[in-house]
Amino acid sequence: MMELDPTETFRQEAADLLDSLETVLLDLGQTPQDRDLIDAAFRALHTIKGSGAMFGFDKVAAFTHDFETAFDLIRKGKIDANHDIVTVSLSARDYIRTLIEDPDSTDPIIGEAIVEELQRLIGGGASASRSQAAGTEAQSAAEPEAEEPAAAGWTIEIAFEPGILRNGTNPLALLDDLRSLGPCVVAADLGTVPELGALDPEACLISWAVTLESACNRDEIEDVFMFVRDEMKLVVTPLDARAPKFAALDMSMPDAVSRAGEGSTQAAMADAAAAAPPSTTRASLPAAAASPAPVAEKAELNRRGEDKGTTVRVQAERLDELMDRVGELVIAQARLSQIAHSGSDLAIKAIAEEIERLASGLRDSTMGVRMVPMGSLFGRFRRLVHDLSRDLGKPVDFVTVGEDTEMDKTMIERLADPLVHLIRNAIDHGIESAADRAQTAKSPTGRIELAARYVGAQVLVTVQDDGAGLNTARIRAKAEENGLIAPGAAMSEHDIHQFLFHPGFSTAKTISALSGRGVGMDVVKRTIEAMRGTIDLTTIPGHGSSVTLRLPLTLAIIDGLLIRVGEGRYIIPLSAVEECIELTAADEARAKGRSFLNVRGELVPFVRLRDLFDSEGEADPHQKVIVTSIGDTRVGLVVDQIIGSHQTVIKSLSKLHSDVTMFSGATILGDGSAALILDVAQLVTLGQSRAESDRTSEAA
Repeated sequence: MMELDPTETFRQEAADLLDSLETVLLDLGQTPQDRDLIDAAFRALHTIKGSGAMFGFDKVAAFTHDFETAFDLIRKGKIDANHDIVTVSLSARDYIRTLIEDPDSTDPIIGEAIVEELQRLIGGGASASRSQAAGTEAQSAAEPEAEEPAAAGWTIEIAFEPGILRNGTNPLALLDDLRSLGPCVVAADLGTVPELGALDPEACLISWAVTLESACNRDEIEDVFMFVRDEMKLVVTPLDARAPKFAALDMSMPDAVSRAGEGSTQAAMADAAAAAPPSTTRASLPAAAASPAPVAEKAELNRRGEDKGTTVRVQAERLDELMDRVGELVIAQARLSQIAHSGSDLAIKAIAEEIERLASGLRDSTMGVRMVPMGSLFGRFRRLVHDLSRDLGKPVDFVTVGEDTEMDKTMIERLADPLVHLIRNAIDHGIESAADRAQTAKSPTGRIELAARYVGAQVLVTVQDDGAGLNTARIRAKAEENGLIAPGAAMSEHDIHQFLFHPGFSTAKTISALSGRGVGMDVVKRTIEAMRGTIDLTTIPGHGSSVTLRLPLTLAIIDGLLIRVGEGRYIIPLSAVEECIELTAADEARAKGRSFLNVRGELVPFVRLRDLFDSEGEADPHQKVIVTSIGDTRVGLVVDQIIGSHQTVIKSLSKLHSDVTMFSGATILGDGSAALILDVAQLVTLGQSRAESDRTSEAA
């Protein structure tokens, strides 16, 4: 059994906290007065500091302390959150990540510079806050705040989620922390506690009403429950000095609470309830005072507690291993089905069909576990857009659509780099400066939309901007300058735009840190094609550009169509297939060698795979045409036989076959033989190039 490394566990938890902190800071930059965001940032920093010190990351704890202090000042209203503080906090977040992941590579000078900048910002804000406070001191003395009475104190209603005990939280210890703020009287509500036979010892079903006689402010009370606020209902209201006090457990009694950390939490609760006067029993406790959480609210807390208990952290390597095992099972099931159908034993056929059903369900369940929402990927680019917008001086609104769309985690990981290139290009080349946008009556703030949606068995990911669009004339001039086309050659705008994906091609006039070296778009295209996807580029001059990526849901197991061409068997991804028709002799005669097929009034070009693969022997007399869709283009593939559907476990080709672009992988068939998986997009491109070369040779 694998042993857990506490340090590695801290790194994983810290990575989640830092990701959450980045999101909170970016949101705070847009709504700097949002109290919930300020509290969330403070809690994240406080947790990182405390956990870092616990696990020996002293540099992390020391560096984080300054930013925790800054957000504590913001929470207390002594300074205001602003764009500058958010920016330096984002830099601090990056530095903290480096301190955790690779502490030896960090330069203390960077951390010192960040802290100095923070101190400069806090110093100015704190001074202004003190001046404002001095100017209003007399008024505050004359009109004391009604929100925080100095003598009357507070009434506090506390109801935890049922599962809070499983997280290691001790409610009695939190009540003891409240007692440290001042004299407390506590009333326990046992109304939702069932009889002993139905009691779940791990569920917290008791709620409390606390009378706190203290001049503390509301923030001090909320700080006691800082780390469990998402798992409880907390109501804090000013105490009416004339209201009668609860006749309940006095927290100054040490007998019950001194054992909060010893033995079980439930035992301590039972002792506390037994020590209380009769007025705290279930029958005699006043409903208005001792029932801070009604039954409906308790049910809601219970439901939320159950929902939170349904997730578990699993290492990605284990999911990959599980997927490999399921793939092997699918191959073995295909072999069993082939053997069963070749015989006449009905019992074996029934078992084979049952195993096929179970294997299919297991495959779908395993693939579902590997599916990750696109929001986990989209969230990474908010920081990218924020930094690029600042560096280039171009205000940009970043909008995401379809974050709930799911893809295989491997696809998500491989899609990150192409999207980085596309978003950088959209901001650097697409979005104009604020001055240029004003001249065209556009909003000074640009807009980039990153969207994802399902289309059949594919996912469409679109990066769209509202910039100036592509400059077709400049692209053509650059292509002619590089010798890619002859001057004056007739080409459509679509074909001219495809030069952007040519290696080393760039229309940038100067080389900068962001662009100009001609690398980026060609890498995007190669990566997307390696994922069995396609890329489409559209533009409207003066209104912006749109790049659409068409991708399969997964690269592990797909539904395929098993075909035969000559003596070889191949797999076509079923997601690319639209329909299958027969190529009759009449169709051949009407085509007259032009390789076009009339499908319900629409001309569809087709490619003969026998010619493409140089297959030997005579073609079947009744050949079939598989009509596939590549983006908005329909192309037919002529094959000898369509064998049927096939659950295809994709196996990568070796590096020796890296130059064979017409195949995207291989799979094992039921009889143990291998079948190559066709890359439809590459096949069509290769077929078109061969047709053009044939026409050129005929003309010569």
